[in-house]
Amino acid sequence: MIATLNDKIDTIISELDYQVSLVQHRKNLPILSNEDQLIAQTLKKEGVYITSLENLGLPSTAQMLDSAKNYAAMMKNPRNIESGYKLPQIYTVTDLPEFFTWGIEKRLQNIIEHYIRLPIAFHGVHVRKDFPNEQQLQTLLWHKDSEDRRMIKVIIYLNDVTEKHGSFEYIPLPDNLVDWWKYYQVDYALWQSNYLGINDEKMKKIISKSAWKSCPGKAGTVIFVDPRNVLHHGTVRTEERSTLFFVYTANPPKRPELCTQYHDDTFIKPTPQLISETI
Repeated sequence: MIATLNDKIDTIISELDYQVSLVQHRKNLPILSNEDQLIAQTLKKEGVYITSLENLGLPSTAQMLDSAKNYAAMMKNPRNIESGYKLPQIYTVTDLPEFFTWGIEKRLQNIIEHYIRLPIAFHGVHVRKDFPNEQQLQTLLWHKDSEDRRMIKVIIYLNDVTEKHGSFEYIPLPDNLVDWWKYYQVDYALWQSNYLGINDEKMKKIISKSAWKSCPGKAGTVIFVDPRNVLHHGTVRTEERSTLFFVYTANPPKRPELCTQYHDDTFIKPTPQLISETI
C-alpha cells in the first residue's frame, strides 16, 4: 500500500518536472525553415510525416544508403518461430560512422528537437529485413512503443514498398473528442493485451479501416513517426521489405532501459569487413 502510494507520488513529481522542463526549454528550441516547420507541425497534428531522402538532401545520405543496402542484402531468410511467421533480421549499425553521421545531421536533429521540445538523445540505428508472413504477430499487431512520452523513429525504405511488401500503416492522431475516445478504447485494449498488441479484426471494431493510413513508397521514402503516441504496425506481407530505423527520444528518456537495444549487443553488430568478405 505504502509502496504503491510512493510510486504514484514519484510519477506525479516526474510528470511535473517534465512539464517544467518543456517550459524552460521553449526559448532554446532551434529555428526551423518553413519546410522543416511543416514537418514538425504535421508531426504534432498527425503523428507522421512522409518525405524522401532526395527531398531532405542531407549531405551524408549517399554513403549511408550504399552501406545500408549492402548490409540488408546479406540478411538471410530465417526459420519460422511459429507456423507462418518468421522473425525479422536486425543489425545494429549505430557504431558505424556512415550511419551515426547521418543520424546526427544538424537539420535532422533540429526538426526532431522541435517536435520533442526538449534536448534529444540519438539512441541508434537498425538495419532491418522483414520476411513474408502469413500470421499477424509481434510488430505486425497494432501497438504503441514505450520508450518516452514523445519520441521519433525515422524509417527509411531501402526497396520499393507496396502492399505486398507490408507497408507501414498507422492511424493519425485524433482531432476531435469522438476520435480521442476511440483512441482511448484502443489504449484499453492494448492494456488488456499486456501491451503485446491487437490484431486487425479487433481494431476494426473500434476504429474503422477507412481511418487507417497505409504508407507505400519508393526506395528512399522517409517516414517520421512518433511511435509512442501513434497507433501503428507493419502489415502482413508476401515479399521481403528492407528498412532503416533511426531512434530519438528526449535526453534522458522516461524509460532508458528500453532504449539500449539500439546500441547494445541485443542484435548482431556487423563490421565493414563483413561487406568486403561477401563481395
